[in-house]
Amino acid sequence: MTDAPTNILLVDDEAALREPLAEYLTRQGFTVEAAESAAAARSVLLESMPDIVLLDIMMPGEDGLSLCRHLVEARGLPVILLTAKGEPTDRIIGLEIGADDYVVKPFEPRELVARIRSVLRRTSRTAMADNLADDAFYIFDNWQLDPLKRKLMDPDGAVISISTAEFRLLRAFLDRPRQVLDRDQLLDIVQGREAQLFDRAVDNQISRLRRKIERDSRQPELILTVRGGGYRFAAGVTRQTGG
Repeated sequence: MTDAPTNILLVDDEAALREPLAEYLTRQGFTVEAAESAAAARSVLLESMPDIVLLDIMMPGEDGLSLCRHLVEARGLPVILLTAKGEPTDRIIGLEIGADDYVVKPFEPRELVARIRSVLRRTSRTAMADNLADDAFYIFDNWQLDPLKRKLMDPDGAVISISTAEFRLLRAFLDRPRQVLDRDQLLDIVQGREAQLFDRAVDNQISRLRRKIERDSRQPELILTVRGGGYRFAAGVTRQTGG
């Protein structure tokens, strides 16, 4: 019995790119659904659930970043951004809100296929790790993180909203308490790729996470900055099984 082919949703308003790319990916063994806009993509999502989304940032109407946020936070889908050379800020924002990777237009289709397979392997490993974790959750400084439900609760038991990107970053720290992690390591853990261009993306994500879990984000006690080194999660972390 063979595995079902990977289902890709390709969202790009340029027919000159979208149509030949869909044909190429189909020849590589993928199942491809193409959409020319975010609105069309949302219609596709009403009928099917792709395994991964290839998403152009610059589109008329709802832009790719808005759709990316929906795909990541509401659907939990892996996303690879298709970006133009002049959009470094948008790429940073995309990675901050949880996109898994990006390719810059014009790109070599074989490189895109390699990126697709890399992201799928990584997300598959993450899902497997979550399943193996069963209902064990993390406890730190009277906070609780449920990795299966991706639910963060403060010491009073209130649920704190957390984005996919923030969840990945927090879990990276909780799996490595008291270890110094530099930006490249965090990028590789959280995004699955080394991208020195996006050092700022890590800093911004950490600032947002600190505002949610620190008593005073201006004087952090949990996520400490290590001068010249990166960051260290200072609190002890335990795992507890629900019952």
